[in-house]
Amino acid sequence: MENNFYQFSALSLQGKEIGMDTYKGNVILVVNTASKCALTPQYEGLEELYTKYKDRGLVILGFPCNQFKNQEPGTEKEIAEGCLLNYGVTFPMFSKIEVNGDNAHPIYKYLKFKLPALFGKKIRWNFAKFLIDTNGIPVKRFSPTKKPEQLVKDIERYLKSIE
Repeated sequence: MENNFYQFSALSLQGKEIGMDTYKGNVILVVNTASKCALTPQYEGLEELYTKYKDRGLVILGFPCNQFKNQEPGTEKEIAEGCLLNYGVTFPMFSKIEVNGDNAHPIYKYLKFKLPALFGKKIRWNFAKFLIDTNGIPVKRFSPTKKPEQLVKDIERYLKSIE
């Protein structure tokens, strides 16, 4: 399995191929998202984190996923509009992907391999979060129910390595 997050790429919601090396040197939080989930209000907390820390080197990457009870049924355009209108999301959002199974996006195959969950490698629900350090190494995995504001201590610890 590959050594580092930067060798991957993904399609943005606008259909543009973006290399993860674009975010080299930043602390990265990768989140699988959904717009029709009980946890969807986490978008607001994620945006607050991004706004507060982006100037210090935090990047949040949202990956919409429809694998959990069909909670992200929209098109890329609908997802983009919903994120912006309902939650004012300004952090990078990517095209809808799968996070589990044979068709899981390579980024998620890598993250699950590097940071397996307590009960296996599977992503169990929307809004699972992975923290990646400034060297592109996954360092921490958070459960879907862990609220964005509960990640501050970990994010600040890794941001200190930039400052």
